[in-house]
Amino acid sequence: MNDLFSAERLIELANLAYEWTVVNVLVLDSAVQLAVIVAAWGIALWISRRLRPLLDTQRSRPGAARVIDISRPLKLPLIWLALLWLAIATASTMSWPDRLLITVASLLTAWVAIRFVSQLARNEVWSRAFTLVAWSIAALNILDLLQPTITVLDSIAITLGELRISLYTVVQSTLALAVLLWIAMYLTRVLEARIRSIQAFSPSVQVLFAKSLKIVLIGLAILIAIDSVGIDLTALAVVGGAIGLGIGFGLQKVIGNLISGVILLLDKSIKPGDVIAVSGTYGWVTALGGRYVSVVTRDGVEHLIPNETLISEHVENWTHTNNRTRLKLDVGVHYDSDVKRAIELCTEAAAGVDRVLDDPVAKCLLVGFGDSSVDLQVRFWIADAHNGVTNVKSAVLLRIWDKFKAEGIEIPYPQRDLHLRSGPQIVAPAFERGHSVA
Repeated sequence: MNDLFSAERLIELANLAYEWTVVNVLVLDSAVQLAVIVAAWGIALWISRRLRPLLDTQRSRPGAARVIDISRPLKLPLIWLALLWLAIATASTMSWPDRLLITVASLLTAWVAIRFVSQLARNEVWSRAFTLVAWSIAALNILDLLQPTITVLDSIAITLGELRISLYTVVQSTLALAVLLWIAMYLTRVLEARIRSIQAFSPSVQVLFAKSLKIVLIGLAILIAIDSVGIDLTALAVVGGAIGLGIGFGLQKVIGNLISGVILLLDKSIKPGDVIAVSGTYGWVTALGGRYVSVVTRDGVEHLIPNETLISEHVENWTHTNNRTRLKLDVGVHYDSDVKRAIELCTEAAAGVDRVLDDPVAKCLLVGFGDSSVDLQVRFWIADAHNGVTNVKSAVLLRIWDKFKAEGIEIPYPQRDLHLRSGPQIVAPAFERGHSVA
């Protein structure tokens, strides 16, 4: 490795590069071919600009938008490539030199093909990364520089015991890992969609299978990428165990939440769509994550509740075994009112709301004699707590209000009796004119 960057070696490489430039670049044939390449690019640029309005007018046609979006970034390279191959055909017919033209056309052909394939990927980052890496490899291969580049990268290495890690190994493992991770994520999306379409699985089981499948596929991708570059996995077992032990101590909460999430999925106590109340938060479970459960309240605020909280704290699940929920409303009437009639009106009011179930029937009970009113309690059942609780209570109370008004039943205000006790009479002293008190 020291010989590679020595002064003599660098001078030798510089001389070789100079000689190659003089022989292959600074000649009339190469200059003419370079001029043809530049001229073809200029003509292609002019034509592509003239085609832009035509493509825009064709976007409204059925099925044309996707094709135009894919071909738009390839418009200039395709026209340039067509002009280059036309120039190559002309040079071949006239027996003119065309080596530089063929090289540039080959590089441009590889770019167009790779760019077209990369546009099929939905993720822009993956698309650009694939284009850059694939074209770099293709360009080196076309220029007959791929094997020399591999040799140079492999010569830059460090040795750790029996393990040799070179720059080429790092690049190779990185590329293999990127490709395998992309395949793993693609398979995860396909299989997850398939799992969610199976109606025999409950939502919690679907989430468990999807998460487990994702972890397994990503783990396999990492192991295959490491093994593909010749790294012995058994040599990493001890190091991995020590690192895992350290991570376990440092990430106790994270690991605890992960294990709690698996428990929640297995016992099906919490699942997407449930209405729960925990730690002062009431809302709907929208997603089960590896670390948290997403609960959305009626205000639209999304709360991320740690899985460990749902295991260790008291949780109210309104839809765990069935969707029916009983609601209670406290109502007070005046002591002079007809209490029996008030009970009938409260029952009728609750039964008249659409969301209140007919079975079990709504009831109204006398639960006590308060300081200012006779205390009643209206009890009724609903089957759609996920649509809100306060709104159905409000509907029942409004009907009770209307019925009480129509029947003359009074809802009393708080009352207090004030008793005045008599005491000794206080006589104010009389003051005569001209007298004062010192």
